Amino acid sequence: MKSEPWGGGPMRIGQAPRNRRQAVGKTMWVGIWLLYLAGPVGQLLQPGVPTAERIWGGLGLTLFVLSYLVLFFRHMWRKLTVPLRYGAPAMMLALATALSWTLDFSWLVLFIFTSVACAVVLPWRESRWAILLVTAVLVAVGVRYPEIRGYYLFAYGLPALGSGFMMVGVQHLIRTTTELRAARQEVARLAANDERLRLARDLHDLLGHSLSLITLKSELAGRMLPDRPSDAAQQIADIEQVSRQALVDVREAVTGYRRPRLAVELAGARAALRTAGVGVTADPALEGEYRGLAADEESALAWALREAVTNVVRHSGAHRCELLLTEEWEEDERRSLCLTVLDDGAGPPRTQYDGNGLSGLRERLALAAGRLETGPAPRGRGFALRAYVPLGAAPVGAAAPAPELSPEPVTDPA
Repeated sequence: MKSEPWGGGPMRIGQAPRNRRQAVGKTMWVGIWLLYLAGPVGQLLQPGVPTAERIWGGLGLTLFVLSYLVLFFRHMWRKLTVPLRYGAPAMMLALATALSWTLDFSWLVLFIFTSVACAVVLPWRESRWAILLVTAVLVAVGVRYPEIRGYYLFAYGLPALGSGFMMVGVQHLIRTTTELRAARQEVARLAANDERLRLARDLHDLLGHSLSLITLKSELAGRMLPDRPSDAAQQIADIEQVSRQALVDVREAVTGYRRPRLAVELAGARAALRTAGVGVTADPALEGEYRGLAADEESALAWALREAVTNVVRHSGAHRCELLLTEEWEEDERRSLCLTVLDDGAGPPRTQYDGNGLSGLRERLALAAGRLETGPAPRGRGFALRAYVPLGAAPVGAAAPAPELSPEPVTDPA
């Protein structure tokens, strides 16, 4: 599902609405099924229906609908209390039985709502038996109407049974999705903690020895003064040399931390495309490592991937995107690594493919002895971006040939 254009975010199943728009959407989704109550309402509005029957049917239907809505909206926004979890479905079953027994066979549709309510709010071990009980009561009440004895089983019995068990499956999917989200958050937290530990180890390895040596030499120089000034000066010179080397090591480490990596940018690209509702197919070669790919060249490709995915999300209006990494031979017999980003969106005007972002990316690739090519996608719809960088030694594993944009979307799982 695509995210809302003004940043409201996707309306995710199994989650409480986070804003008014999502609340309205979920309310409409719950309320639209009430159109199936047109049969009972039409029966009450038929000419010749006694007033007492209309009052009884109107009050019973109102109480049934209120129980249904209260049950669903409480379940949507907060945890249900035990009395409400079991009391509301029981009241709905009692009303469905009484109304369909005393009024008309069209009221058997209430059992379908009751079956769905049991599937949504009851624990799955109990909801299975509750759905069977509701269906059994429906069958027993339907026997009272011999004119539809063969019809009501298909019109009401099977939908009540099927809808109930279908909602049991949906609730299981919601629970699984919730657990998956919690697991992802835990993995992210553990990854951040591991990264902090790695940074702490690197800082200790980089600065621990140097700072200890600086402290030792400073104490030694202090003891040499004022009797041995020449020796103290030598110690101070050593301190300066050690500190300069430590500064160089720190700068190199920080540069390594800031340098974008293809695997890291791929994870960010998948998340951005998934959030924008764009299906993504990623070449497995993007997650590998090439022995001949230098750090500067990999950084240039990572920047190209980031810029290309940003353009797909912001400007293309695409439904799907393909990310490819292939090895190609240049005319001068040099090997190059090519990052290709294809989408099926509208694409920029044919007369102008480069904006400010692509112009800057072209300059960044040129610094790494690479080049950038942009234009329409192979099949004439969408946009294609290809970033080339030189490749040195033979790769660990050769990348697969670049496939064309396939007609069927392959979406990265959430």
